[in-house]
Amino acid sequence: MSLLISILITFLVVVLVLYLVNMLPIDGRAKQIVRIIVIILGVLYLLKYIAVF
Repeated sequence: MSLLISILITFLVVVLVLYLVNMLPIDGRAKQIVRIIVIILGVLYLLKYIAVF
């Protein structure tokens, strides 16, 4: 059960960070790079929880 809660919290944090990145007054190319980095970090964090790494 705690694994499910951890995954849900990680997903919510990634969505929140992506929302906040959209609110930043930077150009589209920089936003796209930041979004990709956030998504990759979120996936890696989830894989760590599932014990792949």
